[in-house]
Amino acid sequence: MDSPSNSCNRGRRKSRFALYKRSKANGVKPSTVHILNTPQASKAVNCKVQHSISYTLSRNQTVVVEYCHDKDTDMFQIGRSTESPIDFVVTDTVSGGQEGEETPITQSTISRFACRVVCERVLPYTARIYAAGFDSSKNIFLGEKAAKWKNPDGHMDGLTTNGVLVMHPRGGFTEESKPGVWREISVCGDVYTLRETRSAQTRGKLVECESNVLQDGSLVDLCGATLLWRTADGLFHTPTQKHLEALRQEINAARPQCPVGLNTLAFPSMQRSRALSSLEDKQPWVYLACGHVHGYHNWGHRSEQEPNAQRECPMCRTVGPYVPLWLGCEPAFYVDVGAPTHAFVPCGHVCSEKSAKYWAEIPLPHGTHAFHAACPFCATQLSLTQGYAKLIFQGPID
Repeated sequence: MDSPSNSCNRGRRKSRFALYKRSKANGVKPSTVHILNTPQASKAVNCKVQHSISYTLSRNQTVVVEYCHDKDTDMFQIGRSTESPIDFVVTDTVSGGQEGEETPITQSTISRFACRVVCERVLPYTARIYAAGFDSSKNIFLGEKAAKWKNPDGHMDGLTTNGVLVMHPRGGFTEESKPGVWREISVCGDVYTLRETRSAQTRGKLVECESNVLQDGSLVDLCGATLLWRTADGLFHTPTQKHLEALRQEINAARPQCPVGLNTLAFPSMQRSRALSSLEDKQPWVYLACGHVHGYHNWGHRSEQEPNAQRECPMCRTVGPYVPLWLGCEPAFYVDVGAPTHAFVPCGHVCSEKSAKYWAEIPLPHGTHAFHAACPFCATQLSLTQGYAKLIFQGPID
């Protein structure tokens, strides 16, 4: 799983997490159901060896579903908590955040125990996602105010406060992919249309023809962070770090020049691009409104307050943002192995044309009810009028 943002891969805050078959199965499945007058009356709730989900219907009635060991599955849990039951600790994605930069979050909207992924231990290793994760006492509690209900077949189900949303792309994660429809996943893994607002108590409509099985390219939104699910087979067909480095060297070997200063331009190393570290003398810059690539120069300002927000391109006189270019360094975000010819607007991250077009069409959840496209490399919201720009390089005159 990858997080579409420019965060690092050290310590607790990781932007990439790989799932491997566990040495011993730790999956669980529903077993016994108890209807209780008080939740404390259940041995399952008080037993730290027994997994359970509690649905509080009222002060006087709680339904507790015990879960037993499942030898055929592995379970991986995702959430904001740093407690041991969480395998993948996620933090809120900060738009435009730099690697290693700890931006304080005043109040996180990501659940401490957000969701769980259950993978089959035999081929084809089907992975299913469920809302909510078991806490340190191996319990999931849905209180009185949580959205919950009894299904026609009698089993209980519910939704978490801010929900777990999933979008499966149409056509897989390839250069022909198209955005799918965002759905909400319940605690028991059923698929529903979205609620009116993110935390509304009334659930959406059941979508019986869809499932909680994760596909290559599925997006999982936890209300504060969005994760991209990639399968082993899917990653086999994506570019590698070596391939992206070869493309970088190929562009630099062509010796693109600033059409005004006539100095040679060069994309920084992948390591410097990943860190968005200090700008280099040969750093390519672009006028996003027209796509002309230049070296940095200090003229053409239209605003003293924001000198790079409105600059006039000396080649075509088009006025628009003027930003440095950085190669997008996470291979899992590419839908093809094409050359990096396009830049996202307004951040300036560079990738292939089809990758830029794909992400510019994906509406990512934002806040409690908004959706907007964002750069997968830094989570910056893309321009509504122009999500990406084609780059126009000038070759060496000699």
